[in-house]
Amino acid sequence: MPDPIPSHAKIVFQGQIFEVWQWEQKMFDGSIAIFERLRRPNTAQVVATVGDKILLETQQQPDNMTPFPSLPGGRCEGFNEEPLTAAKRELLEETGYAADDWLLWQEQNPVGKIQWTIYTFIARNCVKQQEPHLDSGEKITTRLIDFDEFLMLSEHLLFRARFDDKAKETLRTLLFGK
Repeated sequence: MPDPIPSHAKIVFQGQIFEVWQWEQKMFDGSIAIFERLRRPNTAQVVATVGDKILLETQQQPDNMTPFPSLPGGRCEGFNEEPLTAAKRELLEETGYAADDWLLWQEQNPVGKIQWTIYTFIARNCVKQQEPHLDSGEKITTRLIDFDEFLMLSEHLLFRARFDDKAKETLRTLLFGK
């Protein structure tokens, strides 16, 4: 996690999701510079199992009409909602599923200049409780996939190059030319 925003920092912008904080920072040579950091509510996402399958979503968002695969999840409501509470809420809202067996799997801070953590939970033995209740900006369908299909979801170029000879050669050509 990046260092916390200093107590003497001032908020200079507050949007719907992001806040921008600034402060004076003493540099190694003794000079002073203005530093900035963004802050946003944390994210909770869920790897949800139903029997021996994994629940996967296909989403569209109003600002990205291209469908994309995702795990159930979303923003914590404000800065005080506990990530597990958000994960349980998002799983139920987006899929209609709930679980009693939860495990925190990963905490990631993907960007150093943003105070933001992505919490990934595993929810085992999920059971359908209700129909999904989607937000107006969500278009989500769900499906169950097996473990091997789940492992192949990553579209990250380096990951694919490890297991796919064509992707490996494409990357090699990109890096080194012919």
